[in-house]
Amino acid sequence: MRQEEKTAPATVTQNLEGKTIIVTGAASGIGRESALLFAQAGAKVIVSDIAADGARATVDAIRSLGGVASFEAANLAVEEDVQALVQAAVTTYGRLDGAFNNAGIGQAGKLLHELSTEEWQRALLIDLTSVFWCIKYQVIAMMSTGGGAIVNTASSLGQVAIPNASEYVSAKHGVIGLTRAAAADYGAKGVRVNCVLPGIVNTPLVQELVGDPRFATFLEKLKDRHPIGRFGEPNEIGEAARWLLSDAASFVNGASIAVDGGYLAI
Repeated sequence: MRQEEKTAPATVTQNLEGKTIIVTGAASGIGRESALLFAQAGAKVIVSDIAADGARATVDAIRSLGGVASFEAANLAVEEDVQALVQAAVTTYGRLDGAFNNAGIGQAGKLLHELSTEEWQRALLIDLTSVFWCIKYQVIAMMSTGGGAIVNTASSLGQVAIPNASEYVSAKHGVIGLTRAAAADYGAKGVRVNCVLPGIVNTPLVQELVGDPRFATFLEKLKDRHPIGRFGEPNEIGEAARWLLSDAASFVNGASIAVDGGYLAI
């Protein structure tokens, strides 16, 4: 009996060769490491952050490794800046294929009744409204060239809550809802929209909190709640985002991917 020939299963690369990708909040932490990973995977990266010196350092690091990157200044609290950022990507590279909307701010560390209206509004502006603006202008650019992929940074606190973080928790819950709504709006138009839910990650922001007496003990307890037994590293979040931006995730849309060491599992 003749043995039938077997065809190897088709594989889809996780690289980002030829794709143009915006990364916000790319001066440090998750954004910086993600920008480096995307560039190493072949993407042309538009690095953006309100911290211009750090963002330029990220561009320099990418170029030193032989990658392609450029810096675009943008204050994501200003809608016109967001629109200009997307337009700059299209003007510079001819198209926009992906975006990692990662910029954000932390919590004020207060009980809800202690928050000022200004603190509440600022958190919602930076952590939620800016993501709305990013998606709004990114999908316009992507649809004009056949589609693309967007990844938003939410948080494990987009599904659960901790004390003294009502504004942050509310905003991150909103990012998850916004991600799902955008996925429903644009999936049929060729644009996938997903989000990552990091646990506690060793970023400069977290290191600041570790040094704050209001948070140090609590963060140590949170670390113990991660079944893996440690905080995450920025590149671990970046790897998840890279996959979601790649063609390997072509049937993933509207998903919230926990990258949290099991924090949400228990």
